[in-house]
Amino acid sequence: MRQQITSDKAPPAIGPYSQAIRSNGFIFTSGQLPMNPDTGGFPDNIEDQARQCLNNLEGIAFECGVKLSDAVKISIYLKDINDFEAMNKVYSTYFKEPFPARVTFQVAVLPLNAGIEIDAIIPVHSNIKEI
Repeated sequence: MRQQITSDKAPPAIGPYSQAIRSNGFIFTSGQLPMNPDTGGFPDNIEDQARQCLNNLEGIAFECGVKLSDAVKISIYLKDINDFEAMNKVYSTYFKEPFPARVTFQVAVLPLNAGIEIDAIIPVHSNIKEI
């Protein structure tokens, strides 16, 4: 069974997809751009863009009653792989050991010309109420 997840703490989908889907004990998020859900704007630098992506993911996780810090898999798409170190500094403030599995790679272009996009897979714990 699949359940669509929608949160006003993250920007709305900009295409025919869901912010997240809950299925088989996991939350699968769509890629989150660094868009501020209140203003629709992007921060100027990669550190703030990474922070906004992760905050958007936290908003979706909160809507589901889970924590982003419990993610088991993270995928990070960078417009410029030279931003890896700066992104990693921000990322490390959101996760502690044991860290989620992760992939990070450079892509040619991201939607709306963003510098970064991040998605997550987060388990739903059995002690958290089903929504």
